[in-house]
Amino acid sequence: MANGTIAFDTLQTSGQITGTAKSLDTDYVVNGSAKAWHHANEDATPVVEDSFNVASLTDTANGRQGINLTNNMANTNYVAQASNHESQVRFYFTGSLTTSSYISEAYANNASAYQDAHQNSIAHGDLA
Repeated sequence: MANGTIAFDTLQTSGQITGTAKSLDTDYVVNGSAKAWHHANEDATPVVEDSFNVASLTDTANGRQGINLTNNMANTNYVAQASNHESQVRFYFTGSLTTSSYISEAYANNASAYQDAHQNSIAHGDLA
């Protein structure tokens, strides 16, 4: 079976969709898509339950996960953000973005301390 390349600059619908844009520049798709995301459960040791471009997690401390990327980012100017579904926990990232990983921290609102929790993250930027 031969492998080939399909090259195009614009995605366009066949006209069946009404009330929305009917074409989209492929640069927007490439530049606007998430380059990595993860969902993990961290009761004791973080376990990746689903992900994209995440090779592994490192349990760096209570409530802290190191997200190790499969494919590196081009530089450290990318954006990473986290969320969760536990009402007593808020998330934020440290400034320790590297081209191959970033840290997600879960901080308990009511305990003034880091707390193990389900963590979700997403990263936007350019891949190397």
